[in-house]
Amino acid sequence: MQQEYLMYKGYPLVRSGNRIYYGYMSDPYVVQLDITHKTSQNALEVADKVKLYQISTDEKLNPLEAIIKTSERNSLFEALDLAFAWLERAEQGK
Repeated sequence: MQQEYLMYKGYPLVRSGNRIYYGYMSDPYVVQLDITHKTSQNALEVADKVKLYQISTDEKLNPLEAIIKTSERNSLFEALDLAFAWLERAEQGK
């Protein structure tokens, strides 16, 4: 059975609680987004602090060594936009 994922700009998003993984695990890198703070706007919770980690998918690496880049953004949209740029640059650098 093929599982469908929510996609953003051609890459899948997989969420587990306040953590979102963005990208294909078969690619050299994925981006982990951790929602560290939320605010309430019109009865909805909105992420206003998101920590990003570009992570190598090489299983031989120690988890701490696998982290390539980190950043923090003030909205989920800004974080996804940066994550997309990281994945695109990594794809072009092959």
